[in-house]
Amino acid sequence: MNKLLQINSSLFTSEGQSTQLADLFIADYSKKNPETKVQTLDLSANPLPHLDGERFTAFITPVGERSESQKVIVAESDKLIADLREASAIVFALPMYNFGIPSVLKAYIDHIARAGETFKYTENGPVGLLEDKPVYIFAARGGSYLGTDNDTQTGYMKAFLAFIGLTNVQFVYAENLNLGEDSKTESLKNAREKISQLLNK
Repeated sequence: MNKLLQINSSLFTSEGQSTQLADLFIADYSKKNPETKVQTLDLSANPLPHLDGERFTAFITPVGERSESQKVIVAESDKLIADLREASAIVFALPMYNFGIPSVLKAYIDHIARAGETFKYTENGPVGLLEDKPVYIFAARGGSYLGTDNDTQTGYMKAFLAFIGLTNVQFVYAENLNLGEDSKTESLKNAREKISQLLNK
């Protein structure tokens, strides 16, 4: 059975443009693959705690030495990592806020970036430990950033995902969403067409 893991991070939850694009992709994907199971993680509706000293210490404390409170912290992270491992493909709904990824998504990344679990260090550098699988990222932006130095998202997401072993990454962009209704309409139309092309490859 196919399992899609959808990770949303829009402040507007289901009303966010990035979420709606991801929902469209998943709806069309599910029509073509009726056996697909979808798991949705809405990081704005259910935010994770940001990484702090207590949580980081829990992650690096050997299993047999963890306190009860540390076990609870690690169990939350373990579940997030298990969801990634079980997924056939991963879908990110990714808005841009203040030139970066949403803070709730950064908190999620800090919970799944764990040495010995999703990556390891070797003499030749870090190696990702997740089995590679398709990752689809639906990026919604108010202005025009693609191909400029201000596009901090594309390189960051590719680099992090490769760090944990995920290199099959495809982006669909919807830009200029705050530059007038005509621009918004055209951009969303183009994004929807690209989603259709993804599904018909």
